[in-house]
Amino acid sequence: MSTVAEIEAAIQALPPAERERLADHLPSILPELNGDAIWQRLLKDERPRPALTALGDEIAAQFEKHPEVVV
Repeated sequence: MSTVAEIEAAIQALPPAERERLADHLPSILPELNGDAIWQRLLKDERPRPALTALGDEIAAQFEKHPEVVV
């Protein structure tokens, strides 16, 4: 098994076309790169995020006051 540093060096040594091909295939190789999987992990994370909650509450309050305004 190679180390991460060896894998990084091997990727950097690839020709540009092969690096692009690898980039296209990475989500199937590493499912955690899948955008939907990332969002699902975030949505299921129960840790408190007071600043994000406050921002969401502020946006909701502004929308209730001015529903016609679309940003």
